[in-house]
Amino acid sequence: MTQLVLLRHGESQWNLENRFTGWVDVPLSAKGIDEASSAGEKLKGYIFDRAFTSVLQRAINTLNIVLDITGQKNIPVEQDQALNERHYGDLQGLNKAETAVKYGDAQVKIWRRSFDIQPPNGESLKDTLARVLPYWEKKIFPHVQKGERLIIAAHGNSLRSLVMHLDNLTREQVLELNIPTGVPLVYEFDETAKPVSHVYL
Repeated sequence: MTQLVLLRHGESQWNLENRFTGWVDVPLSAKGIDEASSAGEKLKGYIFDRAFTSVLQRAINTLNIVLDITGQKNIPVEQDQALNERHYGDLQGLNKAETAVKYGDAQVKIWRRSFDIQPPNGESLKDTLARVLPYWEKKIFPHVQKGERLIIAAHGNSLRSLVMHLDNLTREQVLELNIPTGVPLVYEFDETAKPVSHVYL
């Protein structure tokens, strides 16, 4: 059975500070390092043939911690900005609570939770899906078809986009989807490379 592990990075410093992060390259918080270590412990016994991650350090470092703990630091790792977090545009770096005071709770909720409405100069979830899906189909899915065991360390919205595709979620269903930091989500695929099950560890 082919396995794919999806892993959202551990808590970042700006997650801790309740800021919109997006493509800003902020480090893991102390809690985030602990979450990544916990994920590594849960994944002991899992074998990976290759790994994929974004170009942002919070995802890269989460992956490195997991591969170190599981003793698999020598597998091929591909980094690509296609797996980066959703770009929050002018909201990046702003405190979420302060932004809600400035623009109103309703407007901020629309920017954060709608499928196709962009924050100022940023990406919607639809935009994020439009870059994640081609990368999945061209660069990652062929390895699933070969029966390889993979891990993807990325971000809340890039992984939500991928789960939307794998689980055939509607645009309404994906808005209710939240992927926790540092918790491995394991998919299994049958011999036709169709996902048949998934579970959080």
